[in-house]
Amino acid sequence: MKANNNIKTLTQLIDEQYGEKGLTQEELAAKCGTTKSYISRIENNVKEVRISTLQKIVELGLGGHLNLSIKL
Repeated sequence: MKANNNIKTLTQLIDEQYGEKGLTQEELAAKCGTTKSYISRIENNVKEVRISTLQKIVELGLGGHLNLSIKL
């Protein structure tokens, strides 16, 4: 199976898109309607994120669009 080099973790996306802008976990959490501790647990791989929550983080918090695909 061919590796997809375009796949990024949530932490990588946040670092690349918002790290330089100084967006804190608290600011991200406020934008997407969750808590700072929840964002922290996701970033530290302590908590698995639901797809619906990931969509809110990407779209509301980061201003992006979430696309998921499954290839069999």
